[in-house]
Amino acid sequence: MPSRGGASGAAQARCSNSRDSGARTLEHAWGEWSNRPSCLDHGLIDKEKIMAFSLRSRVVLALALLTSWGLCSHADLSLPSIFSDHMVLQQGRAIPVWGTAEPGEQITVGLNGKKRSAKADADGDWMVRLRKQKAGGPYEMVVSGVEETVCFSDVLIGEVWVCSGQSNMQWSVSNSNNAKAEIAAAAYPKLRLFTVERTVATDPQKDCKGAWVACTPETIPGFTAVGYFFGRRLHEELGVPVGLIHTSWGGTPSESWTSRPALEGEPMARGILDRWQETLKAYPEAKAAYERALAAWQEEADKAKAEGRPQPEGRPHPPQGPGHPWTPSGLYNAMIAPLVPYAIQGAIWYQGESNAGRAYQYRTIFPLMIRDWRDAWDQGPFPFLFVQLANFTARKNEPGESEWAELREAQLMTLALKNTGMAVTIDIGEADDIHPRNKQDVGKRLALIALAETYGKNVVYSGPIYESMT
Repeated sequence: MPSRGGASGAAQARCSNSRDSGARTLEHAWGEWSNRPSCLDHGLIDKEKIMAFSLRSRVVLALALLTSWGLCSHADLSLPSIFSDHMVLQQGRAIPVWGTAEPGEQITVGLNGKKRSAKADADGDWMVRLRKQKAGGPYEMVVSGVEETVCFSDVLIGEVWVCSGQSNMQWSVSNSNNAKAEIAAAAYPKLRLFTVERTVATDPQKDCKGAWVACTPETIPGFTAVGYFFGRRLHEELGVPVGLIHTSWGGTPSESWTSRPALEGEPMARGILDRWQETLKAYPEAKAAYERALAAWQEEADKAKAEGRPQPEGRPHPPQGPGHPWTPSGLYNAMIAPLVPYAIQGAIWYQGESNAGRAYQYRTIFPLMIRDWRDAWDQGPFPFLFVQLANFTARKNEPGESEWAELREAQLMTLALKNTGMAVTIDIGEADDIHPRNKQDVGKRLALIALAETYGKNVVYSGPIYESMT
């Protein structure tokens, strides 16, 4: 069965009437375009006059015609990359399926014997909401337009969770405790993984790069360890397929994962936006200074290498600026917006280190982000489970100031939001490593919260939580 990779890189199998979207030579493009009946019928070209032009004129005109190809071409039926072979769709709720097609085109989506249809709007966007279904599969999902049909195979229905945050969520199975044995045992054909490629955008995007894969010893090493150990426990306890959507980026603050309208509507976030504008204004000068410093460092490094000495310390770091992952809303636009409104059960989150210097502010902007995601998905207050920062640095004998302690308090206060849960990890961190290798217990503790609070299982999921002091 032929397949075509879209801009997202995910393969979509064309079941019939597939159009070749590959690159064309100028000669082929010219010949095909000038003979299209729709173009001739509408009087867009006079073929006899065109053939009389000089070769140079024809080439110039051909380039102009290629620029306006969309006037006569039929838009491909396509879906974003979150829809691919091996995907997991959320059980027990309506399933949104969306994409692009020719404006006004009738689109029909079929899954497990059920079909729904919709028409593409004036911009070519369409959405179908399939009726809720029970866990099961594998199935084939068929999306049909007037001239094309896109087929997705090995589709499961089960539980879908988003896994997001910074480096401790990004941390891979291959770098976790007992990695060799964990990888060898990672044969779970009904546990599926989707990783969003890391990128930044100034505006909300409609698609991202990624594809669903089954969990195997070959696919698991680079996947989020916290997400994997969380999803594995759910899969084992619930006995249904589980899909994990991994979208994280190390060293990033929560405001990068929050939409621009949400930040602009929160007075506490005003300073974040103002500081970023100042950063952008200063960027050209900062970039020039960085390039000078890097050139000087490289000269010293080359000299040290030639003399057999160690490389000098203090390699300059590029300054923040356009395209930097600290861009407010930059990661929301590129790595969250493309996932919406894919039906999910909930989200797990491990982040906070990059906000520790502004812990008091985190009391506001972290709950803001959670509400923002819930508003975007429009599924109500879906479960949002997060990890309280683990212990880090050596234990002190006397009380003292701690940004991390204040950040943990901000995380604790976020439990005031409905349907949130917090996994305490103060006992499993490492004094000299901000990335503790024990991700098994982190995933397990998040899973226990979900099993108890989301799925109604009779399990102990938390120790005593501080409430007040008199």
